[in-house]
Amino acid sequence: MRYDDAYRNAKYIQGGDAFPLRWAAASEAFRAALGVRARLGLRYGPAPAEWFDLFLPGAASQGLMVFVHGGYWMAFGPRDFSHLAAGALDRSWAVAMPAYTLAPAARIGGMTRQIAAAVAAAAEEVAGPMVLTGHSAGGHLSARLACADAAMPGTVLCRLARIVPISPLADLRPLRETEMNATLALDTAEARAESPALLPRRPGLPVHVWVGGDERPAFLDQARRLGNAWACPVTVEPGRHHFDVIEGLEAPESPLVEALLG
Repeated sequence: MRYDDAYRNAKYIQGGDAFPLRWAAASEAFRAALGVRARLGLRYGPAPAEWFDLFLPGAASQGLMVFVHGGYWMAFGPRDFSHLAAGALDRSWAVAMPAYTLAPAARIGGMTRQIAAAVAAAAEEVAGPMVLTGHSAGGHLSARLACADAAMPGTVLCRLARIVPISPLADLRPLRETEMNATLALDTAEARAESPALLPRRPGLPVHVWVGGDERPAFLDQARRLGNAWACPVTVEPGRHHFDVIEGLEAPESPLVEALLG
């Protein structure tokens, strides 16, 4: 279909097909090394996918970071990305990674509501400021919670320090013209209603968009479109593609972690 090639990532990344196995292996080792500081499978609702993992720092927590995984709303889970909590943990921030029901079992609007509920549940586990991030489809879901119409409890909103969507899908309308839509089932109304770039940002909530300089043009366009719509900063990180742009989350002093935690 018209935009299929524009949103293919692995095809244009050397060794792209090997990244998921590397992520899964690194994540399993990371969880094992944390031991009791990895609290796994905490519930935020009754549906099978309504759970999150919570990783605790070795010292008193300075706050809570929530990371939402990507996979075009159709693939992966939080335990494929546990290792990305390392940078924030080294800065004494707790990290929550929620699961959500994937397509075709859920619509994207339902995923938005699930992540809002997961963030609220995670907030009850850790005191202090909160930051929210996510990658690709997870970047979309994190940005979606920055929209003025997102149903977020006031007790959570008052703690949100910033949201940093990484390589977000901010305008969902082009995805209707991809083969993925056979699974996503996006119609015109939902594509508009769930596109952060077409919705107002919640007043006063800081947002900083992050994207790799070597990403597909469609993802660079999506990131800049959100930055333009919300008049917020957009960092284009040189030399990073769609699969390694998240690696900065592993390092406590990386520019990405600095942008997220301050």
